[in-house]
Amino acid sequence: MARHGGGRGWYGKVVGAALGVTVLAAGAAVWTAQAGAVGGSAPKATASATPGSAVKPVAVTIAHASDKGARGVNITIDDGPDPVWTPQVLDVLREYGVKATFCMVGTQAQAHPDLVKKVVAAGHRLCDHSVSHDTTMDKQSQAYQSQQILDAERMITKASGGVRPMYYRAPGGAFTPYSRTLAASRGMRPLGWNVDTKDFERPGTDAIVATVERELPNGPTLLFHDAGGDRSQTVEALRRILPRLKEQSYSFGFPVR
Repeated sequence: MARHGGGRGWYGKVVGAALGVTVLAAGAAVWTAQAGAVGGSAPKATASATPGSAVKPVAVTIAHASDKGARGVNITIDDGPDPVWTPQVLDVLREYGVKATFCMVGTQAQAHPDLVKKVVAAGHRLCDHSVSHDTTMDKQSQAYQSQQILDAERMITKASGGVRPMYYRAPGGAFTPYSRTLAASRGMRPLGWNVDTKDFERPGTDAIVATVERELPNGPTLLFHDAGGDRSQTVEALRRILPRLKEQSYSFGFPVR
């Protein structure tokens, strides 16, 4: 999710029940994603989403490219799952035969495991978006970052029935060298975006569509949201954008791993 005013926003209301996680105060901050390689050894994971299973580390650099190449587009959906909007987003994706990456908040996945399973069953990929969507993650201790990433990994994996998240997207893009290395050591490629549709601001469907058309030359990974408020504009924008991109000979894929 793009970083914007309000910090964690509505997530602060549901975090209290999330495995005893202590939520720190959120505040506005600027994008701090570092896309370069991290030196040194990977931090040791203190929790495991699937105990006893082998985890293959992935690159620590922030992924933006599409596995479909130069004409590829990655649809990424943040902050859910949500019982109202996620099913509608899934319906639109199914209608146009598009697969997406769902960046899920741990508390939301824990609350709606049926939706997590539906996402997986439809062939979409999962992404760890932290436990509580704290956009000040880059200002917090390594212990806190570890808790947010690893607890969310476990919560999402459990909710899915055993399917692990393949990516980690820091809330608001608040990556740190530590968080990227930790996620990569757990097999979750750090995931960025190229086009922020600003749909969370509800600027109107026309504005969301126009942003995609204007900014798509910047890169293939598009950022949308299926939670955090009324997402009817997002649903309608996807309904217009997906066929339009297909008509322009774009292919829909997943972020590189």
